[in-house]
Amino acid sequence: MSKDLSPDLVVADADPAWTTRGAALTDGLYALLEPLALHVEHIGSTAVPGMAAKPVFDVQISVRDLQEAQDAFAGPLAGQGFGLTPYRQDHVPAGSDDDPARWTKRLWIRRGHAEPDVNLHVRAAGSPNERLALLFRDWLRAHPEAVPAYARFKRVLAGAVPDLATYADVKDPVVDLVVAVAESWARTTNWQPSATTRVGPGA
Repeated sequence: MSKDLSPDLVVADADPAWTTRGAALTDGLYALLEPLALHVEHIGSTAVPGMAAKPVFDVQISVRDLQEAQDAFAGPLAGQGFGLTPYRQDHVPAGSDDDPARWTKRLWIRRGHAEPDVNLHVRAAGSPNERLALLFRDWLRAHPEAVPAYARFKRVLAGAVPDLATYADVKDPVVDLVVAVAESWARTTNWQPSATTRVGPGA
């Protein structure tokens, strides 16, 4: 791995403690941001048992209105070390003709704080990007045989690209491939986002 790589590109071995720490994060963020935070979930690779990952937690907060949430969350999140980024658009899966406006979000990040590093994705409840994050996580949880291959891909990629932006650009099409398979699984199993484990009303 190049010494010039961003620290965010370090892919660490799976840590069983990530599950407990993720639960503590979601509980704390829900308590901080309710009632506008409808659901708070640990997503991403650190939410998948046995998955190597960048040691940064991904958390998704579902809200009714993104601008309302941005305004209301600014103060509480700043107090917890989070900064709002300019990123407001998720990747639309290849081959989809969906309106990109349906894939908007707000993204806060926390780095170098006493508490864990976090990417905090705030997405509209019922939006396709909210659903995709949950489907991707749940498919990998249900298919542990796929975890080593995906982890290996991420390790090789992290050692081959110069920055996080390139890492994301290369990884997105691979995520699209996984999601294509996961969609078939979702139809077969009648998977629904409402069936996932959530922090918040109706959990």
